[in-house]
Amino acid sequence: MSRKIRTAASAIDYRELARRRLPPFLFEYIDGGSYAEVTLKRNVADLEAIALRQRVLNDVSTIDLATTLFGQRLALPVGLAPIGLAGMNARRGEVQAARAAEAAGVPFCLSTVSACPLDEVAAGTTKPFWFQLYMIRDRGFMRELLEKARALGCSALVFTVDMPVPGSRYRDYHSGLAGAPGLGGALRRAWQGATHPRWAWDVGLNGRPHQLGNVAPVLGPNTGLEDFFAWMRNNFDPSVSWRDLDFIRQTWDGPLIIKGILDVEDAKAAAAIGADGIVVSNHGGRQLDGVLSSARALPPIADAVRDRLAVLADGGIRSGLDVVRMLALGADAVLLGRAWVYALSAAGQAGVAHVLRQVEAEMRVAMALTGCTDISSIDRSRLANQFPHNGMIE
Repeated sequence: MSRKIRTAASAIDYRELARRRLPPFLFEYIDGGSYAEVTLKRNVADLEAIALRQRVLNDVSTIDLATTLFGQRLALPVGLAPIGLAGMNARRGEVQAARAAEAAGVPFCLSTVSACPLDEVAAGTTKPFWFQLYMIRDRGFMRELLEKARALGCSALVFTVDMPVPGSRYRDYHSGLAGAPGLGGALRRAWQGATHPRWAWDVGLNGRPHQLGNVAPVLGPNTGLEDFFAWMRNNFDPSVSWRDLDFIRQTWDGPLIIKGILDVEDAKAAAAIGADGIVVSNHGGRQLDGVLSSARALPPIADAVRDRLAVLADGGIRSGLDVVRMLALGADAVLLGRAWVYALSAAGQAGVAHVLRQVEAEMRVAMALTGCTDISSIDRSRLANQFPHNGMIE
């Protein structure tokens, strides 16, 4: 076991290790949120505010964490959320993370804007993974991506709907990742990389090619980080509506998960168009600042649609205790975001595997001390305080 893993007892520990190792432009990208980061902070604080109901003298000698989601048996009700540019945080990072998820028996979701393309991740793993997609103006290119994902055996499509336009993330401007085009921006990022030699050796020199693997065919020679943001601004489709889901269904016949739902009416609309699942999510606080945390938005959404589709949630989940809280609020499963990318940045595949083991161990403790022996028994009766439909803590 590496020293980094021995000294990390939580996702927060991995955050500090990632901060030390990564150039600032990459750390601030994975760590930051939009505007004043109010929602980013709420995601964590609102989960922390939820008290579990401790129960004792129950037989908890056998605890089963397994569940079934979209026909797939999972060892834990947990998946790795799509993270853009994750492959820039460790050498071919998405492949490393996918391998860790596969070994742990949980799904990995590859971002449209990953460093490693679909076929590289497929070649580096032995089991199907999920693919995340945005609505792109070029429907022909979208169709090609969907056909490739299907041909490579991707087992679910996560369609993100809360990014018709990119959010404004001040940290990315301060760090030089955004708003620093041309030679000046490139030199600034190169200097940051050079002053972080472990990252420079692992990723800067040995982690090439540095490009957006899935969209490289349309970017052509323009694959710099400044072109990443320009491509998003110019190619994400702000005219997207519920009618566009028909286009997705014409090409994709597997499980369809709509990510970015915060409102009950939108959840009902997703169920009405035949989605197989939704992710209650505010994009990790990276889009519209000031909206509800995922934890506050989740209960009324779960009450409204859980009998019609699977309800997943992300946002602020840093531990197995947080996973149990989200399940008690109504989620069928959760997606880890920053928790796994911090660990990837600090210790690669081994770090991601370690975080998943931590989550499992923490879930077992939380379930034992709330009297739960399987995932189906985790519900709101296990909470000492709850979020009613008005979004306030009782």
